Amino acid sequence: MSETHEPENGNTNSTGADPGAGTGNTGNTGGDAANVPAPRDRGPEVIGVRKGMFGTNGGGGDTSGYGGLVRTVVLPGPSTRPYGSWFDEVADELEGALEEQDLLPANAIEKTVVDRGELTFHIAREHLVRVARTLRDDPALRFELCTGVSGVHYPQDKGRELHAVYHLRSLTHGRILRLEVSVPDSDAHLPSLVTVYPTNDWHEREAYDFFGLVFDGHPALTRIMMPDDWQGFPQRKDYPLGGIAVEYKGAQIPAPDQRRSYS
Repeated sequence: MSETHEPENGNTNSTGADPGAGTGNTGNTGGDAANVPAPRDRGPEVIGVRKGMFGTNGGGGDTSGYGGLVRTVVLPGPSTRPYGSWFDEVADELEGALEEQDLLPANAIEKTVVDRGELTFHIAREHLVRVARTLRDDPALRFELCTGVSGVHYPQDKGRELHAVYHLRSLTHGRILRLEVSVPDSDAHLPSLVTVYPTNDWHEREAYDFFGLVFDGHPALTRIMMPDDWQGFPQRKDYPLGGIAVEYKGAQIPAPDQRRSYS
């Protein structure tokens, strides 16, 4: 199921993280060092500032108290080693497997983030399929299952407004990790993973339907929820609110875009 997210800034969980992420088989990681939190290479990445909430902006008529609310929109910065837990083992195996394929890990893995006890590899879109196949097939990795792809929209993250987040599970080793790919709104193309993980078929269709992510190579990339002739992508944050009035016995609630305005 595609879903929006903004960690620590009021959005839903962009990563769609499984509560068990970061747990499971810790592997042979070397005692207490396995429990050391991964240090940050640099601090959180601030991509914007939000003011107000629910349409309030501090103007006249605001009785909610939310008009003066100011929140920063931040994304976790890259982590440095040691990552802790089994994360270093997986990172080493993945980098080594890519090198065996004559692919420099730094060209494929844009950054590695350990946040809230969960591991995420940010992958360059042109290398997504190779990285996913390596994670699936390498005996030391064996992430056999992709439980779906989530679309995410950060309008203020210029040049990488759209994110695709893949949730991978290793049944062999009892581990969970995440792949994340960022693309610009002006070129929302990335390769399909259906050839690697066939269960992604309808998940990619949903991410396309709601976010406009175009999965090149998908066998039948059509809308899955909205009508075929629908204009726009409803789960993007810049999509008009719209709506219809809801009628109750003795009362009627106006559509969201027709309710009280604070502007």
